[in-house]
Amino acid sequence: MATIFAHAYEKGIDSQPRKTNIVAALVRDRYVADAVVILEHTQRRAAKAVLKAVESANANLLNNSGKSIDPKTVRIARIVVTSGTRMRRYKPASRGRALPYEIISSNIFVEVAGEEKVKKVAETAKKEKK
Repeated sequence: MATIFAHAYEKGIDSQPRKTNIVAALVRDRYVADAVVILEHTQRRAAKAVLKAVESANANLLNNSGKSIDPKTVRIARIVVTSGTRMRRYKPASRGRALPYEIISSNIFVEVAGEEKVKKVAETAKKEKK
């Protein structure tokens, strides 16, 4: 039984990395089935983006690996939230001034790992090999 990895990368999420990392910490090192239930019931705006990244990584593992993976063994191996691009904007203030502010985005990297399914060999085939 070999462990197979797959990943997904969501970029430009309209949420600050510090807030998104709180949601990511809820599902770190959990099975994907448990993580989906947790994220569906989390009432934070970033939960939707983290859920999308987790489901994308899970789909990549199950569909693109080329091997038969047991869906019950798929777990989140690594989830990392980093800061994305920052858009600089200005807000008009009194006396002709302009006050700067930044719109901060975040990037989410999710890596999932799953075990390959064990192929069951029929008992008659085992006897024939002997």
